[in-house]
Amino acid sequence: MCGSVGYIGDKQATPILMNGLLSLEYRGYDSAGIAVIENNEITVMKDKGRVANLKAIDGIDTLTSQVGIAHTRWATHGKPSKENAHPHVDNHNQFAVVHNGIIENYHELKEFLTQKGYHFISQTDTEVIPNLIDYYYKNGISDEDPFLRAVKSAVDNLKGSYALEVISKLFPDRIIVVRKDSPLVIGKGKKENFVASDIPAILAYTKDFYLLDDYEYAVIKQDEIHFYDNTLLEHSKAIKNIEWDATSAEKNGYEDYMLKEIYEQPNSIRETIGSRLKLGEPCSFDDLDFTKEYLDTIHQIYIVACGTAMHAGLVGKTALERLCHIPVQVDIASEFRYRDPIIDEKTLCIYISQSGETADTLAALKLAKSKGAKTLAISNVIGSSITREADYTIYTHAGPEIAVASTKAYTSQVVLICMLAIHFAEILDCKQESVLENLKSDILDLPTKIEAVLDKAEEVQKFAKKVYTEHDMYFLGRGTDYHVAMEGSLKLKEISYIHSEAYAAGELKHGPIALIENGITVITILTNPDLVEKSISNIQEVITRGAKTLVVTNQKLSNVNFDYVINIPETNELISPILSVIPLQLLSYYISKNKGLDVDKPRNLAKSVTVE
Repeated sequence: MCGSVGYIGDKQATPILMNGLLSLEYRGYDSAGIAVIENNEITVMKDKGRVANLKAIDGIDTLTSQVGIAHTRWATHGKPSKENAHPHVDNHNQFAVVHNGIIENYHELKEFLTQKGYHFISQTDTEVIPNLIDYYYKNGISDEDPFLRAVKSAVDNLKGSYALEVISKLFPDRIIVVRKDSPLVIGKGKKENFVASDIPAILAYTKDFYLLDDYEYAVIKQDEIHFYDNTLLEHSKAIKNIEWDATSAEKNGYEDYMLKEIYEQPNSIRETIGSRLKLGEPCSFDDLDFTKEYLDTIHQIYIVACGTAMHAGLVGKTALERLCHIPVQVDIASEFRYRDPIIDEKTLCIYISQSGETADTLAALKLAKSKGAKTLAISNVIGSSITREADYTIYTHAGPEIAVASTKAYTSQVVLICMLAIHFAEILDCKQESVLENLKSDILDLPTKIEAVLDKAEEVQKFAKKVYTEHDMYFLGRGTDYHVAMEGSLKLKEISYIHSEAYAAGELKHGPIALIENGITVITILTNPDLVEKSISNIQEVITRGAKTLVVTNQKLSNVNFDYVINIPETNELISPILSVIPLQLLSYYISKNKGLDVDKPRNLAKSVTVE
């Protein structure tokens, strides 16, 4: 949540900062601002709303500074406004700060600073930080680097999460950064260096990155970077080359990122499968060294995630239990820590996060490690916090996902965890080889079948035109189809703002059917051949009460009176969610477009949720 970017080098900073902010708007877009050191003074320009509003400020294009920091905000403390927008400066305009995260003890710090004569103009938690730095700079002991020491003293007083970028007119040749539980990366260039909360913001300028750890400081200058631990002991740090193509974070002719990412799913599935899966050979995960002896000791597996990633985990639960005969629980990360889960060394915990920075998921991972469990991360971002914290990591290879509502990351997560289930089953030797080989064959066929589903887009678009003005919709399914219904309902809520609910179809008659009335839309996923007759009966229950129905199915249906049917290719039930979810992604997209909404940046949401 929130996006930040910084630059120091031999070029004009403002265009680079602006490009970075535009790349980071998926992290937040309530307000935006920049701070640069211009004519030996800190100049701050900011405004409520999108980055476009910031770019329109008179005089911003004339700034010539070669050092600056910038921020696009997802509001936590204080409503979206110019006053609450970042960057924030101290009372004496000597230090400017941008901050991602939450300072939990800002009330106490604000009271302390008020007693010391400081005053505040915003409602934010962040404004205490530059004033704390100013306080410690004025009251600190002599030091060879008083700026760094003042930042360190201020940070020592912070409770919560933070990724900070700090500049000072007293030290115009540097940016100081530090992080805890919020992502921060440093990009290395020639006679210039960059800092950002996410790689895509600066991917157009460099592919060489340093990934900061918690409580790690960096002093960034034009031609050098120095790293320090929490005691300010300097150390060296390895650089990583990130192979993402910068153009993969662009629209490439599509009207919206979300539509582009929906259509990228054949390729993202191909890339995620990669060389891991071949017919007639064991499924290969080079980064894992699980043995039969270890897997035999596992009493249960937890899959922990949030939102769409949690829905992918529900599909994975079915695959792991069906193929490996190990009990699996799927937990919402924000609830996991607080129910005192039963975890020990005989527990395997799998954590799914597209960004690898989801705060609740990261906290749940740390809890499991403290109790002796093995931890496995599934992420799309190399070097993210979750991947560095977990014992093991496997990556989806979906490429950058810019739209806030996840599409290709979800399907990549599903295919990856299904391949993991095959891998475990082969190690355990607990499933007939023919069963696993047939499933492998179906997985390898997925990209072609996804393309066939995408060919149905016009049918979905026509249905969207008929229902986009509605206020309520319901999704039904059984088994893995119910998990797809949950994801379809979430997508509709996220980007169209239509109220929707997902129900297990068999539970409809136990209460939710009271909501069904004449003309309401009910969308049903029907791909499990063992449940076709029962599911059809459930659909008939809503038809008789006046509902209009859309059915997404790969079954041959006869003598049915559904209003609309979207046919998709047949495949193994365990991976059918990868195909059946695509019409629901398209439906949400087209409904949102018909309503004239911003598909990529829905209200109140942000892509990477780095606050609990």
